[in-house]
Amino acid sequence: MLGGIALAVPNHAEAAPLHSTAVGATCTGTSASPGVLAGTYSSSVVISGYCVVDGGPTTVNGSITVATGATLDATFARNDVTGIGTSSLHVTGGVKVTSGAVFAMGCEPNYAPCSDDPAGTLTGTNTVGMNITGAGALGLVVHASTIGGSINLSHGGGGSTCTVPTSGYFAKNFSPVFSDFEDNSIGGNLHVIGVQSCWLGLIRNAVHKSLTDSNNTFAEPDANETMNNTVGKNITCSANTPAVHVGDSSQTPNLVKGTASGECSFSSVSAGVLISVKV
Repeated sequence: MLGGIALAVPNHAEAAPLHSTAVGATCTGTSASPGVLAGTYSSSVVISGYCVVDGGPTTVNGSITVATGATLDATFARNDVTGIGTSSLHVTGGVKVTSGAVFAMGCEPNYAPCSDDPAGTLTGTNTVGMNITGAGALGLVVHASTIGGSINLSHGGGGSTCTVPTSGYFAKNFSPVFSDFEDNSIGGNLHVIGVQSCWLGLIRNAVHKSLTDSNNTFAEPDANETMNNTVGKNITCSANTPAVHVGDSSQTPNLVKGTASGECSFSSVSAGVLISVKV
């Protein structure tokens, strides 16, 4: 299992500013000098470079679009700009993560320490009111967050390889590309379909509707740990390489109120542990 990745606290001395547009604001920056998304925005925001949420509480009264190849990193718990208080991200609308883009939100002890709390003592406070959608996104990493709608990740992922990229978010963290959803409350569905990447984890989420993990290919043999989720409706897992399994996460079965099919069926067993059980 790939552990949480901790991003070094950025240097804001030359941080790129936000620019007003007809539809809201645009955040630009680079991995060496990230833009800072902070404060309250009255309408939607576009991320067109490398931006972080570590300058205090941040509220977007609208949606966020992470443009092609861009990154939004909201894995911080402290206000690293002033050195006083906390940071958080609250989006009343949805988050759209486009081709080759990265969206990372949330942090928690043990599984994904906050980027400014390597000792793993803090938990982030982050919410998205509607859907998180990644169509062709490079990676989505969401921990300990509340999502009012669904999370839909389709295609993308950077290819079935565990080679560390030479630039961008994952390169900065010395990590291969992956997607991960752990310890979230999801008001709708959680769907991951057609992704090719190094690793995927769907672990300990409360999914109020259905969960789908299908047609995905991962280079890491220990990938595709879809375990210990509470699913309000149905769970479907099929045509994955590798197939859904317990892996090294030592998790308990998914608790499913509806039907369970494919690799996550009520009869599927990995390492002597049932993948899903009926509740």
